[in-house]
Order: sequence, then C-alpha cells, then structure tokens
Amino acid sequence: MKKNHPPFGLGTRRSFFGRFASGAAALSILVRGRAQPAPRKLGIAIAGLGGYATGQLAPALKLTQHVEIRGVVTGSLDKGRQWAREFGFPENYIYSYDKMSRLADNRDIDIVYVVTPNALHLAHASAAAWAGKHVICEKPLALTVSECNAMMAACRANKVKLSVGYRLQFEPHFNELKRLARDGDFGAFKTMSGGLSFRMTRPQWRAERKLAGGGPLMDLGIYAVQAACMAAGANPVAITARELPKRRPEFFRDVEETIEWTMEFANGAKGAFSTSYDQGLDRFRAEGDKGWFELAPAFQYGALKANTSRGPFTPAAVPPSQQAVQIDNFAQCVREGRESPVSGEMGRRDMVILEAIYKSAAERGKRIEIAV
Repeated sequence: MKKNHPPFGLGTRRSFFGRFASGAAALSILVRGRAQPAPRKLGIAIAGLGGYATGQLAPALKLTQHVEIRGVVTGSLDKGRQWAREFGFPENYIYSYDKMSRLADNRDIDIVYVVTPNALHLAHASAAAWAGKHVICEKPLALTVSECNAMMAACRANKVKLSVGYRLQFEPHFNELKRLARDGDFGAFKTMSGGLSFRMTRPQWRAERKLAGGGPLMDLGIYAVQAACMAAGANPVAITARELPKRRPEFFRDVEETIEWTMEFANGAKGAFSTSYDQGLDRFRAEGDKGWFELAPAFQYGALKANTSRGPFTPAAVPPSQQAVQIDNFAQCVREGRESPVSGEMGRRDMVILEAIYKSAAERGKRIEIAV
C-alpha cells in the first residue's frame, strides 16, 4: 500500500528542527551541569602599609574569594617590595603617594583600600577616585564632615563606589544584634552602654591631632557609635558629652585621653558610652522591655562573646577573618553595580556624631541636637 508522503521537505524540516531542539536542550542541560569558570577576581591595592595593613589586611587578602592584591601604595619602596614578593605582583605595581594618578593606567587594579593616617584619607581616597578606582577607606572616613563631603563628591564625579572599613557590620554577632533590633525579640532597645578603651604606652600618630584629628573617640569610640545605631535601628537626635581630666597630659598634649558621651534617639532610647587611651574596656550592652543582649569582648578582631537574657548566643559559623568578609562584600557590590551597605554616607553620618560629641565636650556638656 502506498504511503501518503508530505510535501517535499516538510517532513525533513520538521525532523531537522525537532532534532535541533532536542540537541539544543541537551546541550543546555550539559552546559548548566558543567562547572562554569569562576569570575575574575577584582584587583585591590593597599595604600598604607602600617600595622593594620600588615597584621590584618594581608592575612585577610589570602582568604578573600572575590579579591586579590595586585599592588600597593607606600612611602617605602622596601616595604612595597616585601609585599610584591609575598603576593606575587610585579614591582612596577608599587606606587608612591605622589604618583597615585598612575593607577589610572593599571587595568589590573580595580579597588584601592586607604589605610593611611586619618588626616591623609581625603587626599588618598580622592586620588584613587580620580584614577578611576573604587575606594575602601578605613574609619573614620575623614577628619571632618566637610572632608567626608569632598571625598564623596570625588567618588561621585568619577562614578566609583566608596565604602568604609566597618568590618563589624558583617560580623555574625553584630548581625544578630541588628536582627534583634529589627524583629523586636527583646522589644525595642531603650538602654545601651559600653565602649572600647586600651592603655596607650608609646607615642604614635593616633595621639597627634594633626594626623588623627582627635584621640580615642576617632580611633575607638566610633565602634560604640556604630553599635548604638545598630541596636537602635536609627540615628541619634542629640548628644551630650564630657572630657575627663587627663592623667597623663604630657602624653596626650592635644587630644583627649578619656571622653564620655550620651546618645539620644527619637523613640526615647539612650546610650551611655566611654572611650579612653588610659584604661581597659571592650563591652556593649543593649536592653529592651523583654530582654537584653551583651557582647564582651565586643569590638576586637575575633573571638567575640555574646550573652542574652535567654542564654548565650553562639553563631552557627564565625568567619576566620572579619576583614576578608568585609572586602569580599565590597567586591561583590562593585561587580553587581550596587551600593555598599557601609557606604560613604554611613561614614559621614558617624562623623556628624563625632563632631557633636567633641562640640558638647568643648561646651561643658551642652546638649547638641543633630540631624543625620
């Protein structure tokens, strides 16, 4: 019996497209199932090779998943060569501070992490921005609010992102503090206290106003300011402060040795804190109507410990480096084109608060209202 064949080519075309679709689907499944190559790591240059860069950032950059170090900015060629040998980048990727504009010609470097003394943050972060590099700047962001504004303007003008080195914003104990504040497990935190202090035993730039902009408040007190804003889930509306008499005035000639302050929030919450270069303190406590949360130690580089009114809090996992998580987060922000959760705006907010603390202390504890 003779079969009825379709018009010439129709069956052939249908068979072909059917086979093509089946093959494409199979190929798609195969591609999806196959391990894709990891995206290129972003390159970072460290500007300033002092104690924090050497002791914390260098180990962190051996753990980062999205960033690798590809250069340094330093005033010491010998230090730069040591870093080049350790991390395997060429010596022509070592830059001096007055030649940071040449970073614009280096396509291997995407980010500059500024770790120089506070008074140099604006100049070095702006130089990186004008070279077209995204910027992480250590805290405090700058010496003044006006300097923060200038740094942010330089980054906006060059369409680069700006982040502050607020490592604890990514730390699991502080993530729990933020969750508690958001979800209200213990009610709104209405009373907060604590601070960070240590005894400074040798002269260093952190005790010189021209380089640090202030004393322990700029260096250590900013941690308590950050924690209070996390616990309150808001920015403060008023500040009162006082500087305590110096026990070693010859050592702290032009910066405070110890300072205490209170932060007021719009919902009635208050936080009382202190910071010093002449005593030991590392604690933060937040209390609500239904419970409390306490960190002690609270602000160090690792091994934080949390207790609550319901018992100890132990995170499921604690990263080996707070700095590695912080840096990786910024790299992902750069890659995905989104703003950092620890943006220049947050750094500027904190400088508004620090300026108000200093103003209140200078005016014998006058209550200073702020809007941030």
